[in-house]
Amino acid sequence: MPETMRAIRLAGPVAPNGLIVSDVPIPDVRPGWVRIRVMAFGVNESEVTSRQGESGPDFSFPRVLGIEAVGVVDAIGDGVDLAPGQKVATMMGGLGRSIDGSYAEYAVVDAANVIAFDTDLPWGVVGALPEMLQTAHGSITTGLGLKSGQSVLIHGGTSTVGLTAIAIAHHLGATVIATTRNPARAGLLTSVGADHAVVDDDTLPDAIRAIAPNGIDAALEFVSATALPDTLSLIRPGGIVCFVGALSGDWTIPEFSPFAIPTGVRLTSYSGEANDLPAAIMAKYLRAIEAGSLDIVVSDTYAGLEAVAEAQQDLEYGHRPGKRVVVLAEA
Repeated sequence: MPETMRAIRLAGPVAPNGLIVSDVPIPDVRPGWVRIRVMAFGVNESEVTSRQGESGPDFSFPRVLGIEAVGVVDAIGDGVDLAPGQKVATMMGGLGRSIDGSYAEYAVVDAANVIAFDTDLPWGVVGALPEMLQTAHGSITTGLGLKSGQSVLIHGGTSTVGLTAIAIAHHLGATVIATTRNPARAGLLTSVGADHAVVDDDTLPDAIRAIAPNGIDAALEFVSATALPDTLSLIRPGGIVCFVGALSGDWTIPEFSPFAIPTGVRLTSYSGEANDLPAAIMAKYLRAIEAGSLDIVVSDTYAGLEAVAEAQQDLEYGHRPGKRVVVLAEA
């Protein structure tokens, strides 16, 4: 076992071209933790924010970025029920924020945040899954408790988690209404499972009411906190809205009154943990992806750590929906 590995370790904020690969010590494993040989990872907006030095207080430099990874178990600490060579996914638990993350050949993580899996899907597909699958599944099940036959609005449907939520809700048997601000992307929404693709402009409330005059059963809010009053107004009594994210950056509502929530409509939120995606549930989704009954949108794959800068720049400035995945060499 060599003593060093290749990684992108930042001492402070940098531009994308500052995401430079260097040699750093391979981290030691400790009781209850797992060392993973990283095979692939998704590139996420929060990592762009961290690179820019604009993250919250849980983040600090120096840091190896990367909030998710898939790979194989390289070593285990005492008390860990995993085997070397086993395929695993990881996310959450401060990865890439308070502890070093996945922009590296190896990552050491708490075993509580590791999900074992078995699939022959390529790493470029599996690498897209951990964060967006966990968030989409958790928001639909824990956040909404969505059932087959119900109707659900996905507000912010062309985001990576939005596209995954559409696919999962469709797979569950719900009627899915999804929004986009770009009419040219309506076909993408329907291709992953939306029954109705609606343009998100001033006509949105009327368009939703035309589809569901008695109100919809549930909604996931990905666009902004300030959109919540309008989204809540579209829900039937007894229905529910789950706030998951704010693509616009508006995470709060100034001078919000609880009486803005319509009578009988419920409002919740979802942030979730890795254990919201048990191994058995991830296996179910992997089988569905293998069978072609669950569509995951990967916009681009990139080869090697040297391509992380390009992947982050494409994420920051690109216009293609879907997940960006970096695949590391397996040799």
